Amino acid sequence: MKYLLGLCAFVFLFSCTSQKVNSKYSAIEYEATPCFGFCPVFKMTISPDRTAVFEAEHFNFNDKPSKDEFSKPREGTFKGTIKEEDYNRLISLLDGLNVKSLNDKYGERNITDLPTSYLRIKFADGASKNIEDYGKNGSEKLSEVYKFFENLRKNQQWNKVK
Repeated sequence: MKYLLGLCAFVFLFSCTSQKVNSKYSAIEYEATPCFGFCPVFKMTISPDRTAVFEAEHFNFNDKPSKDEFSKPREGTFKGTIKEEDYNRLISLLDGLNVKSLNDKYGERNITDLPTSYLRIKFADGASKNIEDYGKNGSEKLSEVYKFFENLRKNQQWNKVK
């Protein structure tokens, strides 16, 4: 009986420890830079456990931005946990890109007022991939990932930390 109780306690203790998340991505980061208009300016970093940091600079929360926002301070740093279904969708989008095979740079700089997107992926195997996309038109699938990140700004629960 003593051994049975000991075994039950052992199983219970180990079942309560956090399980390691198996993901081929150890960090996913997206950054959107300014344009000569009201493009949202932010950086978002997501970990395999779905925790995220959202660094909002300008034009992230107002649906009707104005020039006055340029003179305001940055909007803040926020933390949250990405909803499981949204995280799974993001992973599916990234898997569909075959990230490691993408170009490092996209876009022609002959137009000077477009935003740039940076997609930075760190893989669990230690590799990394950085993609710079001036104009956010590298490919249809990349544009879908950018739009997904821009939607995460508004469809997740964010808590301001500074």
